[in-house]
Amino acid sequence: MWENCIDFKHPAIFGMLAMEEAKKQMILEDLQWFKSAKNYYAQIGKPWKRGYLLYGPPGTGKSTLVAAMANLLDYDIYDLELTAVRNNKQLRRLLIETTCKSIILIEDIDCSLELTGQRTEKKADKEKAKENDPLKNKPVGEKETKDKKKKGSDVTLSGLLNFIDGIWSACGEERIIVFTTNHVDKLDPALIRPVRMDLHIELSYCRYEAFKMLAKNYSPLESHPLFETIGRLLEVIDATPADVAENIMPKSLRTTTAEECLKNLVVKLEKRNKMKSEQELVLEGVEESSSSDDDE
Repeated sequence: MWENCIDFKHPAIFGMLAMEEAKKQMILEDLQWFKSAKNYYAQIGKPWKRGYLLYGPPGTGKSTLVAAMANLLDYDIYDLELTAVRNNKQLRRLLIETTCKSIILIEDIDCSLELTGQRTEKKADKEKAKENDPLKNKPVGEKETKDKKKKGSDVTLSGLLNFIDGIWSACGEERIIVFTTNHVDKLDPALIRPVRMDLHIELSYCRYEAFKMLAKNYSPLESHPLFETIGRLLEVIDATPADVAENIMPKSLRTTTAEECLKNLVVKLEKRNKMKSEQELVLEGVEESSSSDDDE
């Protein structure tokens, strides 16, 4: 059932990931432990698999981290688009047809299906929804036609939970399941609890340590007088690694120098810092005005 199989040639490796060194080392050690933990999983009576939840703003390197994981372990990647799966039965078939030594990736899990928030509705809410149904008084044939047009995936939260750690999840071994999301707060707690998602990894904004890795990758520079200025700005500005990389990537390898790229980044960060300061002043003015009105 899997289509468009291609050779995986993504160049990402752990040595070039733009994140804090301690976090990178933690992930690296966890992956290496998992790869050698076959006997341990057999000893505790659990399938040899592990779940990773990668969360953070767009552009923080979630997909790049998955590519680095696959390269490190020499695993296949199965990119699972839940909206293209018809129902729980087909989801199970897809799981069965994956190989051992693989990463099953579900990106933007919060956007894939209606799997977030409350799993049940109150009876009153259902009755109200029926009363407001614009198709209620439509002819039966017309209603069925419109329902079919709106028909999408019938994968349920229960089906996905069984996919992750139900009885069928033991049909193979040495698998890693990875969820990525920009909004971890929108996910149902049952989906990301320990054992299902063993490791929760936040990939956040670019700070000085991550910037130095990006500069080394893109410039390549390991030190420069502008580094201190950039580090100071990154402590107060929420810029993603993708934002920083875009500005320090040479537009032309022949005409753009590494120093020019760094200067360009400083200009962009200072501009954003100025805008942030102006917005904070406006908010302070609004709060002071509101406080004065309350006093009166």
